[in-house]
Amino acid sequence: MQQTIKADTGWRIWWQLTRPHTLTAAFAPVFLGTMIALIYGNIHFPLFIAMLVASILIQMATNMFNEYYDFRLGLDTENSVGIGGTIVRNGIKPKTVLNLAFLLYGVSVLIGIYICMETSWILALVGVIAMMVGFFYTGGPYPIAYTPFGELFSGVVMGMLLVLIAFYIQTGTVTTEAILLSIPSMLLVAGIMMANNIRDLEGDKEGGRKTLAILVGRPNAITILMSFFIISYTWVIALILFGHLTPWALVVLLSVPKPITAISEFRQNQTPIHVMPAMKNTALTNTLFVLLLGVGILVGHLV
Repeated sequence: MQQTIKADTGWRIWWQLTRPHTLTAAFAPVFLGTMIALIYGNIHFPLFIAMLVASILIQMATNMFNEYYDFRLGLDTENSVGIGGTIVRNGIKPKTVLNLAFLLYGVSVLIGIYICMETSWILALVGVIAMMVGFFYTGGPYPIAYTPFGELFSGVVMGMLLVLIAFYIQTGTVTTEAILLSIPSMLLVAGIMMANNIRDLEGDKEGGRKTLAILVGRPNAITILMSFFIISYTWVIALILFGHLTPWALVVLLSVPKPITAISEFRQNQTPIHVMPAMKNTALTNTLFVLLLGVGILVGHLV
């Protein structure tokens, strides 16, 4: 069995190492921020593409840091559930994974320099902070992911900050409207982390983590995840009622079946392998919701 797994090498292993199911969490906020900016004027497409590529590279690097440090701390084994554990299952050298992560960071820095040259060097500081959070999420002496603050940091940086940076590079400012519209993205990215921690709750306990899911217990963690979903949809409806969005934004309701299914699956299953569909539906909720919100803003602007 072990030989079969190791024979399955090549580009698929490297692609898995990037954890592709998480990359939409980097794409969707950039798209949303750019669509919000469209209301204020024309879009600078080279900056949009640069921001998109840089955010995806940072997400890939963060995933690789996660892979490396989970291996170092013994949290990944050959029986690990999910796309993590590439080092132990496929024989990729840990140092290779770490070096590749830093290489991706290096490329994103070069792209960031171009963005700063075209906009403002203030973004250099913001970018450094985002990259530090990505590294210290699982790296360093006190990894953020092993604390109750994992959802907060991931939600703020990957959910809200990416939206606001994408908006800023197009408009040169950050408005109250942009902040309000980034809230659902923040909550739904935090939801992805919560879903991951619900799945890994028992294993994380054994590994010494103190995640929010562990502190509040599984039933309460599922309730918190459900509240992220409910607040996100309610938030959009409220913004429509108060005139910040056109009724076209109601297109986000097309994604409602995904969170309903995710919560149901989490409540019906407990073993990590059986809650994988719930995790996928949580990630899909984030992607569909944020993309549909961007589309709703775009259509509302055009018509």
